[in-house]
Amino acid sequence: MKQASRSELLALRHQLVRLLDRGDAAGAAALAAGARPDFPQDAEVARLQGVALIQLGRHAEAREALQTAAGLAPDSVEVQCNLASLLLEEGQVDGAIETLRQALRRHPGHAAILMLLGHALMFAGRHAQARESYAMATHGAPQHAGLRLNLAAAELELGNLPQAAQHADEALQLAPDDDSVFALRARILHAQGRIDDAAEAWLQAERRAPEHPLYPFHAGVLLDDAGDLPGAAAAFERALRLDAASGAALAMLVFARRRLCDWHDLDELTQRLHRAVAEGRDGVLPFAFLAEDAGAAEQRRCAATFAAGVEKQAAPLRQALEFAPRQRNAGEPLRVGFVSNGFGERPIGQLTVDLLERLGDERVDVHLFCLTPDDGGPVRRRLAAAPVTVHDVAGSPPPELARRIHQAGIEVLFDLRSYGGGANSDLFEFRPAPVQVNWFAYPATAGTSWTDYVLSDAVALPATLREGFSEKVVRLPRCAIPFDGSSAMGEPPSRADCGLPAEGTVFASIHGHHKLNPAAFARFMLILQQVPGSVLWLLAGAHGADDRLRRAAELMDVAPERLIFMPRLPHAEYVSWLRQADLFLDTLPCTAQSTALDALWAGCPVLTCLGRTLAGRQAASVLFHAGLPELVADDEDAFIAMAVHLGNDRDALATLRRHLHDVRTNNPVFDMAGFAADFRRAAQAMGARHRIGRPPADLDL
Repeated sequence: MKQASRSELLALRHQLVRLLDRGDAAGAAALAAGARPDFPQDAEVARLQGVALIQLGRHAEAREALQTAAGLAPDSVEVQCNLASLLLEEGQVDGAIETLRQALRRHPGHAAILMLLGHALMFAGRHAQARESYAMATHGAPQHAGLRLNLAAAELELGNLPQAAQHADEALQLAPDDDSVFALRARILHAQGRIDDAAEAWLQAERRAPEHPLYPFHAGVLLDDAGDLPGAAAAFERALRLDAASGAALAMLVFARRRLCDWHDLDELTQRLHRAVAEGRDGVLPFAFLAEDAGAAEQRRCAATFAAGVEKQAAPLRQALEFAPRQRNAGEPLRVGFVSNGFGERPIGQLTVDLLERLGDERVDVHLFCLTPDDGGPVRRRLAAAPVTVHDVAGSPPPELARRIHQAGIEVLFDLRSYGGGANSDLFEFRPAPVQVNWFAYPATAGTSWTDYVLSDAVALPATLREGFSEKVVRLPRCAIPFDGSSAMGEPPSRADCGLPAEGTVFASIHGHHKLNPAAFARFMLILQQVPGSVLWLLAGAHGADDRLRRAAELMDVAPERLIFMPRLPHAEYVSWLRQADLFLDTLPCTAQSTALDALWAGCPVLTCLGRTLAGRQAASVLFHAGLPELVADDEDAFIAMAVHLGNDRDALATLRRHLHDVRTNNPVFDMAGFAADFRRAAQAMGARHRIGRPPADLDL
């Protein structure tokens, strides 16, 4: 080749690299395609064309270009790594691993090959092998911060948190301003339970790369977990400004605003959120979407889109785990498992403890997988003494937790979080049990291929809602919400001690603030206007939520002092305070679940409205099975009219309260012995179908 031609070739290569560095893959591909006939024997031009085509998703053309490059330069490390990257893009993980191992045989100890091999092994879920590959690569590149970071990521996936933290610190020393180092440190700190420190690490990553939308988003999630809702909302707003199409940031911003009772611009934000779900935008958290006024079909679309994102990310690791169902003899007890982060002094633990104490017998072997450490409280002490096996799996990464569940031989596994806080979707997707059930914590469809059943009842989940669920439906003959009535209820404090007026009707609506939306609040204000001397008792909020509600009341011509706020109290104390309420007012689109049972147990009647989703019919199920269907209004106008009537008729309220007191001890919604028997039959029916090789099916018990 002439010197001039050699100069042209070098200039061409340089221009291709510059285009790729600028992100102009289309320009690089077009330039290479036009130049290759002039330089048919140059492997580098063909390779760079292949790289550009990979970035454009034109895999067949990329393969042709890279195979040409491999033929021209069979010993090129770069070409073999690019071919492996193409195989990874196509989901051919095993092929990528074999390609890299062949390259490694030609170039033993080559750091770049070892690093990419580590990436491929991580993608395949073979984290221990990935760690070894990264560790070997560090011998050839001891000052490479990225390798230390990769080692930390592998140790994190293996659950080796001290080692992960050590390697992350080494990476930080090598690259103190690298945003990705702080991002991984945030993940490690989160796994260690250091939520505040993890949030700060995400914020440090954001400060170093303010154009990266995922950093403020993840910071917002952890600030939310830490209770800093204003900080979380601000972080979600920053993430949304950087990526206006982010369904995840939009959903979490709306959810934070609802809990802050900050309703400015809420209509516009919720319209955008519904459009995001309709367009199939990934990342909209289904639990947050429950607070939106949506039908069951829209909820299913949201959940299915979210689940598809989880499936895509976790599929390689699920294939690597390959859990095979164990064969069981007909006479063996059915092994039933429950997974939750709430087996302690939290609503899930408080409500399920009585059921779990009664559920196990010679036919059913009960196992609890506790995702949070033992808090030493009464619930964990009761569970430790109950006929159940408690597995402390706090801090276990999802793959390890899945292995533990599979090794325990669980046949029917109940998900007591799903898309709620501490979501288990990245655990259940691995299929650790052959039968997996959505129950109680998330009142909607999971929308997944890995959830076989949803457990409910005919009032909460009637046939008219069936198409809104991807799972098969199992209906109990009673309300499917458990309760613990074993604890004695103390005497209530006086009205004055509760901050309530001595006279007048006390309407209560002790909900999470995400349920107290502007429409529900407006209904409550209309009721107060028509019941002289009445007050509305709400759960105290934080970060100015109470003041925002008082201002909203003033705008609706209701004196702000007619809003009374109950502090957050231990559960038994809170139930005793509810005895001073005259009528509990429910919300839509999410109605009360456990709170409705608490109110009835305290002798406070509950007034609800029949919603159009499972989340909107839970309180109706409680009232129907409690023998109080007359307290279920058909629509919002009827709800207001009934509340006004009862609020102005003290004798009618007294009659309802006496009725609740008289039937409390034998009311079906508080009968946990009967509930446990029905629940056991449901688990056995699901398990029996699996044991005899039958697929899941709708079951009415």
